[in-house]
Amino acid sequence: LQPLKEETMREILKNMHFLFAENQRDVESSANTDVELHTTVHVRHVALTQMKRCLLAYLFHRLQCIKEMRWSFGSVLSPDLKASMSEQEQQWFQRYSNNLADYMSSIGGGVGLDLMKYRNPPKSLYIQVRCLEDYGDFETEDGTCIVLTKNSTHFLERSQCEKLIHQGILQHVTT
Repeated sequence: LQPLKEETMREILKNMHFLFAENQRDVESSANTDVELHTTVHVRHVALTQMKRCLLAYLFHRLQCIKEMRWSFGSVLSPDLKASMSEQEQQWFQRYSNNLADYMSSIGGGVGLDLMKYRNPPKSLYIQVRCLEDYGDFETEDGTCIVLTKNSTHFLERSQCEKLIHQGILQHVTT
């Protein structure tokens, strides 16, 4: 994330205030029949609108980058990333992190669900796994009983064997 271009933003806002003041002055002092003045006011108004759109697009892009950093790096940012953010962006990041943490802890029947773990959907519902140690009988959700012995290979639903993979009992075999 690049540092916020505050000076450039201030200069654009200053130009916008100037153009707006010029339009106000011309509209208040002119007769309704002056076509050239109407064209000038319209051109200034279009310039104001474009400047506003550019500023909003720049700020929106920064917020999208900050949101992506939350999903990529978690709730703690490195000092160099914080240095490139404004105070308001840092506050927004903290509020976003808190809201995300509150949401993750509220779903799953009070147990919570770590959405950071499952950012991308699985490529397939079934995976091939190898048993790393003797585990014994494993009953799947449909009632099928599978004997997990050391070095045995099985083709199971990903959702049913993920816990055993995290415990180190099964290993996902990639070919």
